[in-house]
This record gives sequence, structure tokens and C-alpha cells, in this order.
Amino acid sequence: MSLSIGIVGLPNVGKSTLFNALTNNDILAANYPFATIEPNTGIV
Repeated sequence: MSLSIGIVGLPNVGKSTLFNALTNNDILAANYPFATIEPNTGIV
């Protein structure tokens, strides 16, 4: 079974931090808006 999901929210609310925690990746998570503007993919 394959499932595709997205993490959507306002700037600077922790989307990248949540993504890193769920996928064990190390994408940029900075303390300013629009630090991560490119989509990232991961496997949970």
C-alpha cells in the first residue's frame, strides 16, 4: 500500500522539524520564514 502525504502550514511553525523527525533526514530547519522553499521527499 502506497500513501502520499504533504506537510502544509504557515511559515516558521516547524514543518521542516517535523519532517526531519518523521523521516530521520537532515534538511535545513532555520529560525526565519521561507528557509525551506524546495519540496523534500522522505520515506517513513
